Amino acid sequence: MSEEREQGPGQEPEQEREPEQERSDDQGGVAYQRVLSELHRRIADKTYAIHTRLPAQRALEKEFQVSRDTVQRALKTLTHEGWIESKRGSGTTVIKEPKLIPSEGGGVSLEDLMNKVFQRPEITLDVFTLTSESLAIQLTTQADRIRRGLSQRPERIALRMLLPAEDLKERAYPAAVNEGDREAVVERLLDTTHRNTAFIHDKLHDLRAEGLVSSVELEVRQVRFEATQKLYLFNRVEMLSAPYVPVKRKVHLRKGNRDVLTIDALGVGATLTHVVKDDRPDSQASVTVDSWQTWFDETWELLAFDPK
Repeated sequence: MSEEREQGPGQEPEQEREPEQERSDDQGGVAYQRVLSELHRRIADKTYAIHTRLPAQRALEKEFQVSRDTVQRALKTLTHEGWIESKRGSGTTVIKEPKLIPSEGGGVSLEDLMNKVFQRPEITLDVFTLTSESLAIQLTTQADRIRRGLSQRPERIALRMLLPAEDLKERAYPAAVNEGDREAVVERLLDTTHRNTAFIHDKLHDLRAEGLVSSVELEVRQVRFEATQKLYLFNRVEMLSAPYVPVKRKVHLRKGNRDVLTIDALGVGATLTHVVKDDRPDSQASVTVDSWQTWFDETWELLAFDPK
């Protein structure tokens, strides 16, 4: 009967925990991600159909060979994502069926998705970007929301960021129209990238230092090809992308205090593609997200390098 009356995530009596296992089984969030991914899969394929109950936490703990804390963290994430609901004396019930969120021009923004993602206790972001300028802006917004209590305090933020290599021999953009300005334009690009990357590092680690986020992981690697689009992958289940559109425009160079004409790439204002995995592994949405996640993972492991 005790299993039938289990509490919701984070509400079970402390004496039922197993401290030694809890300390050892989830270093780096690996066990948490494994449990969460499997529960996502079971909800998606209707192993746990809508209005049905999930197994008791003790049963999940035994099945996955993890601590009660790890199970509760996974259930808490599913609760924040709106998939399940826990009630005292009634266990945990699936309350939502996976649906495709269609990609509609103008229907979603990076800020919208960041606001949603930062309501979750565990946040993983995989990003491929030209200068990380948009990401730096959004993380500033999210840090402010956390400090003001407008967003919950995440337990963990893990960001992997891919950038074009600094020593690329040929760049389509940004490129100076006047060959004599080429080096100065590249220098401006690298200065922007360095500034944004350092800014992101400081913003995330300030949250950790202030005790607002328990764990922060930031890794930056470079690849020897240009970014033709910006790509954001959220928690391995959601994708946002937009092409970098080549434009001719003037930019200001601080060195020499002058304006020069360039062929640049603008991501702001480009059509956004937003895709969320649904309940069918072979659907267009699921295949699209999985394909890009695989691309990022393999590029990270096989082609990317640490600029240090």
